[in-house]
Amino acid sequence: MLATVIGLGLIGGSLALELKKRLGYTVYGVDSNSVNAKKALALGIVDRIISIEEIGSSDLVVLAVPVNFLPNLALEVLNFIKNKTIVFDMGSTKEKLCKTLENHEKRSNFVAVHPIAGTEFSGPDAAVYNLFDYKVNIICDKELSSAKAIAKVLEIFKSLQMRTIFMTSVEHDKHIAYVSHLSHISSFMLGKTVLEIEKNEKNIFDMAGSGFESTVRLAKSSPNMWSPIFIENKENILSSLNEYIDNLITFKNLIIEENSEGLQKTMIETNHIKEVLKGIQK
Repeated sequence: MLATVIGLGLIGGSLALELKKRLGYTVYGVDSNSVNAKKALALGIVDRIISIEEIGSSDLVVLAVPVNFLPNLALEVLNFIKNKTIVFDMGSTKEKLCKTLENHEKRSNFVAVHPIAGTEFSGPDAAVYNLFDYKVNIICDKELSSAKAIAKVLEIFKSLQMRTIFMTSVEHDKHIAYVSHLSHISSFMLGKTVLEIEKNEKNIFDMAGSGFESTVRLAKSSPNMWSPIFIENKENILSSLNEYIDNLITFKNLIIEENSEGLQKTMIETNHIKEVLKGIQK
């Protein structure tokens, strides 16, 4: 079986490693960055580097590029592939991509996939085994993909020990704005705020505890990947940001008023997140 992975960074590279190790695929790679392509080949992430025009013989094609490139790339790939080839993406936004592909004659070959996994690192060097283990995978607009394509994708992600759930592309983008995109914005802005206040960076390193470090971890993520995500999912992100800002202002006012009872009540109510997360982990 031959798979081609387009985009050989953290997500694409990690999946390529797993396709080879767990499912026995021969994996070819495509990357517009020649340095990344050579590095992925040298690291053994892929078996060969090819051009996008050469993907026609692939049984499986994986799209792991920034979301602003996905719609056009997906159209191009669907035009190249043979009739039985299965294509899926790994992007963090889905509505625009799915609308772009909805009338393509090979739409049923395509599965809209979002494995919720990653680290703050990027590039082929960041690719690792076991990145996807025990994480959640989302398949969107299942009814537009063929039964064979869905079965193959489920087989792949089951082998990665992921739990798959289904939703529409519209639902996906709305929910992911809160649980993923807003988290990254919060991390970036906390890091920015602290850097602006603490001009002497040594103070940050001397005083930063584990809480600060874990909260700003996501601020080390790739701007090239996240900037397009924020724009692509603009409406949902703005909605989540408005609610977040309202909560910050309310909390700020409780501090201004020295309202200890109100502060404690807010934090006690928010402690419920522990039970929610515990349920998710099960």
